[in-house]
Amino acid sequence: MVCDFSSTARQSLVDWSSANVSIAEQASLLSINRTTLYYRHRLPDTDDLEVKRHIDEIYTAHPEFGYRRICAWLNRYESIHINHKAVLRHMQQMGIQAIYPRQNTSRPNPQNPIYPYLLKGLTIEHPDQVWSIDITYIPIRSSWLYLTAIIDWYSRYIIAWMLDDTMDIGFVLETSRKALQIGTPTIMNSDQGSDFTSPRYTKIFIDAGCKISMDHRGRAYDNIFIERLWRTVKYENVYPREYRSPREARIGINEYMKYYNEKWLHQSLNYNTPQEIYFTSGR
Repeated sequence: MVCDFSSTARQSLVDWSSANVSIAEQASLLSINRTTLYYRHRLPDTDDLEVKRHIDEIYTAHPEFGYRRICAWLNRYESIHINHKAVLRHMQQMGIQAIYPRQNTSRPNPQNPIYPYLLKGLTIEHPDQVWSIDITYIPIRSSWLYLTAIIDWYSRYIIAWMLDDTMDIGFVLETSRKALQIGTPTIMNSDQGSDFTSPRYTKIFIDAGCKISMDHRGRAYDNIFIERLWRTVKYENVYPREYRSPREARIGINEYMKYYNEKWLHQSLNYNTPQEIYFTSGR
């Protein structure tokens, strides 16, 4: 569990504390519940983290599995004796569900508009024609992180990425702005998650002249290239490295994402790298 107020708010608390502003006044000014200011982070249970790691590995390989099937897999193949209610609780904390819907982040806010899926039957012919964005869970020994990334469909180039310890929309917005400093897609695709249906997110790309596309409900592979990216990052880097801390994970994953762009030879790209294709093909 993490506090539900932003790092900006926390910094404000520090500034106001030095100005002798009371806790009650600070909470009122920030429009947050005063009890959150007294929250102290409880370190996650080691056993719970290990269970989450196994769940993440199973889900990465089988995103169609629901919590009951994952529970059965854990008991039979991983010798982890756990009931389905505990598995469901872990998956909710991790932000994942089966592809019906695929993730907790795939639950749209009913007040936000849902855009049509624009990629069915579309031939991808050049960089910046279609980008995709998604969020995935990153297990580490002491805790966990969330990784968001934007990928170019044609070149597989990772335009921008960011790690955070919550799924707060802030890191999605910052990643989106960073990506638009590099290029502008004709179509920006995502799932129907609350972050991606938020007008705060869609406005960034609409203002840049992009069309918004959203996956069908219950379709894990509409966003296939970023799904493949998550598997590659986890199987090639996250699982083998077994990061011990958030700092170590940030360093290692950032290094790997750079390696993926600049060194990874894709068979589908005639053994060129994503960076070569993105910057040398017609855009």
